[in-house]
Amino acid sequence: MDQTSAFTLTMRLDNVAVITIDVPGEKMNTLKEAFAGQIREVLRQARANPQLAGLVLISGKADSFVAGADISMIAACETAQQASALAHSGQAIMAEIAALPVPVVAAIHGACLGGGLELALACHHRVCTLDDKTRLGLPEVQLGLLPGSGGTQRLPRLIGASTALDMILTGKTLRARAALKCGLVDDAVAHSILLETAVRLALKPRSASKPLPMRERLLTGPAGRAILFALAKRQTQAKTHGNYPAADKILSVVRCGLEQGTGSGYAAESQAFGELAMTPQSAALRSLFFATNALKKESGADAEPRKLTRIGVLGGGLMGGGIACITATRAGLPVRIKDVSPDGINRALKTSWQVLSQQVKRRRLSSAERQQQMALISGGTDYQGFRQRDMVIEAVFEDLALKQKMVAEIEAYCSPDTLFASNTSSLPIADIASGAQRPENVIGLHYFSPPEKMPLVEVIPHAGTAPATVATAVSLARQQGKTPIVVADKAGFYVNRILAPYIIEALHCLLEGEPIESVDRALVEFGFPVGPLQLLDEVGIDVGTHIMPILQQAWGERFALPAALNAVLNDDRKGRKNGRGFYLYPQKGRRKQADSAIYRLLNISAKHHLSAQNIAQRCVMMLLNEAARTLDEKVISCARDGDIGAVFGIGFPPFLGGPFRYMDQLGIVEVVNSLELLMQRHGARFTPCDRLRKMADAQETFYKPEVKLNSLTDSAG
Repeated sequence: MDQTSAFTLTMRLDNVAVITIDVPGEKMNTLKEAFAGQIREVLRQARANPQLAGLVLISGKADSFVAGADISMIAACETAQQASALAHSGQAIMAEIAALPVPVVAAIHGACLGGGLELALACHHRVCTLDDKTRLGLPEVQLGLLPGSGGTQRLPRLIGASTALDMILTGKTLRARAALKCGLVDDAVAHSILLETAVRLALKPRSASKPLPMRERLLTGPAGRAILFALAKRQTQAKTHGNYPAADKILSVVRCGLEQGTGSGYAAESQAFGELAMTPQSAALRSLFFATNALKKESGADAEPRKLTRIGVLGGGLMGGGIACITATRAGLPVRIKDVSPDGINRALKTSWQVLSQQVKRRRLSSAERQQQMALISGGTDYQGFRQRDMVIEAVFEDLALKQKMVAEIEAYCSPDTLFASNTSSLPIADIASGAQRPENVIGLHYFSPPEKMPLVEVIPHAGTAPATVATAVSLARQQGKTPIVVADKAGFYVNRILAPYIIEALHCLLEGEPIESVDRALVEFGFPVGPLQLLDEVGIDVGTHIMPILQQAWGERFALPAALNAVLNDDRKGRKNGRGFYLYPQKGRRKQADSAIYRLLNISAKHHLSAQNIAQRCVMMLLNEAARTLDEKVISCARDGDIGAVFGIGFPPFLGGPFRYMDQLGIVEVVNSLELLMQRHGARFTPCDRLRKMADAQETFYKPEVKLNSLTDSAG
């Protein structure tokens, strides 16, 4: 056997063949086109044994079965036909496994995703571990693709079309118990007995598939199937607004297989896979995937991060409570909270309790595990226990004097090595550190609300921050389950800097008489998860507008809030948190609705008169122009970080790849022309920045054209 092979065969005394999957030199197993010959070779060796009783597929990796197929293979395809051939090759391998005359069992521990689950589906049985690391799913839709190695055909037949569509259309993953409940696996056991359980299953005579639940059987018939696919199409359209072509292809391919048989289904699957691989949406989503993976390998500074064992949090409000929660429950680090009152401590503890209780409700945690994680969080109204904190994260009010006072107190009550991170959204880190005895220990860690849900963190060093402090802050953010980007210490940093002009332009549309719902709907249809006015309500109108004067002072009149908005602010409208903003938030169970009283406050008569395309273009062009400025001013180090920050920080449409990928897709000349046209119609705030004008003149792009999407070294021009 070739020592470099990812597949090794071992024959047991009970005549069960065990194929171990262990890709050399890789932390996780991924399937590559080059493995086809290796798989066929071990299958040939197994079949050559006349006493073969069964076969088990298991991973040689500590924490993964197979994490998916290597999607860089797609980037090498220049045509839809080549990508379809790639899928067809995968289907052929899976068909060989399914056709083996003896029982074949997948023994699953860790990630079993995409092509990994398709491999497991080709087996006759599946058993998985109860370990929390074990996840099963088909997440291809998140890359603008569909499962291409038989997943769209085998999964509906195994667990029913309704349950399968829910998995494939959302890309969600299942833990062991959920997989067992829906019939995706035959058994779920402790890791220590995984192999022996799989072997016992392989030694049993092959039996007929378990009957589907009654609901799934009803939905399999012609009438039920028509209802199922009509409903799925309507729900998908409502979520995607036609921006994700993979969703429609998935529905079409699954239905084809159910109505015309697996032969037609497999053919439709490989063809659709090829077509989707060539779409700009898939290219953009894959670029984000590779960019995020590349970012995970960077420390943010040329230094090693310090080891963190204990964390402190100042402030028990929404942000402080959320930061404490993710530090304890995800990073597994003990947290001590300080607040000025016991009520603040109780609020922070309640935040963690509610987050953990949701996980208990969803059976992701046991009650005992909830208690263990809650035991990591404590609090008080003084600095008792802070001497041993390696890092303290401040989440107090946005007041410079108060934050400077926090720095001084931490330096007085904590170790000289304690790092201080400020969760400011607007104040310069250099100003916060200006009176510090050890400014090299001070950094910004800007979390987004609510911290337990939002995936991004901005790491903001000032000029005097030590490289080790930067590396440690980046490391902590990753331990907390966040995606960190390092940004410069300039007003608004990156995310709020590009978000503010976008929201201000939405307010201009409103003041021109466009109804609240029309403005928000235009941006949701463009691809944002919520509209800009609803976003302001969610953040809090008071909080969202607090930063604007700081940005206006730093960057000019394009950040000036329309004067008419003062009437809204003076009417005690804070958004969802007090039930009144641009929308009214009634009692639970009733839907929010736009508040027509806003129009009287603003002295306007609301009437839909702007096209959705015009509204979206105005708001998005303001965002794109500002993003280009931030790159020019080195607020972000490269276009990649700007794209990740916009997608993860404000929900910029992922299928567009981020502001910089989107500008490249449009063409910089087209971006400049659009801005100049808007400038003529609406004023100087749309003036294209110098960076864009120069790039248009030079026919440049933000990403080098010769760099393929599977490269992990994409860089900004």
